[in-house]
Amino acid sequence: MKIKVCGMRDPQNILSLAEMKPDYMGLIFYPKSKRYIPNPDKAILASLPASINLTGVFVNELENEIVEKAMNFGLGAVQLHGEESPEYCRSLRTKLNKSNPDKHIELIKAFGIYPGFDFKALENYNDVVDYFLFDTKTSEHGGSGIAFDWTILDHYQGEKLFFLSGGLSPENIHGLLNIAINKIYALDLNSRFEIVPGLKNIESLRSAFQLIRANKIS
Repeated sequence: MKIKVCGMRDPQNILSLAEMKPDYMGLIFYPKSKRYIPNPDKAILASLPASINLTGVFVNELENEIVEKAMNFGLGAVQLHGEESPEYCRSLRTKLNKSNPDKHIELIKAFGIYPGFDFKALENYNDVVDYFLFDTKTSEHGGSGIAFDWTILDHYQGEKLFFLSGGLSPENIHGLLNIAINKIYALDLNSRFEIVPGLKNIESLRSAFQLIRANKIS
């Protein structure tokens, strides 16, 4: 089970989190987000362990803007959290590959989940993204701190692995084995582990990391 911590912004907070070596660390480049980070410190990002996959989060952004930030900040993954089409994803993936042929930049497509969500709509994305991310459907494009009904995932019949996001907290991650956990690639921890938006509670995260990595989440 991989761990992603999203919405990082404060330099010292980033370094403190890095000591726990999350698999993914998310930087939100969406200006309307409470966790928007317009210009991360390149020196700090460059000092992070190579095992941490820096992930840029974008919402309906211009392709060239994403490619530029991926190159400037050494992103290892790009997460699309808007209404990006399969065609957009295919085009962006091609540009990312051309801009850095020696490094595969993962593409993650997020979807807001709600009762009655049509998982068949994801089929056209299978060949153009590496992973899906399932979050709670809101108008804020993530970071709501609200968990969706995980039993909805019982209807997901796809083969592609996914990140689980949306209101994950120290209180509810115990119940993850009640869903199709074999399809979950990573857990995305964010707002429920914060002191204020963009500033994570490191001790709370440390406890969650220990729980997840010990597989004691039933």
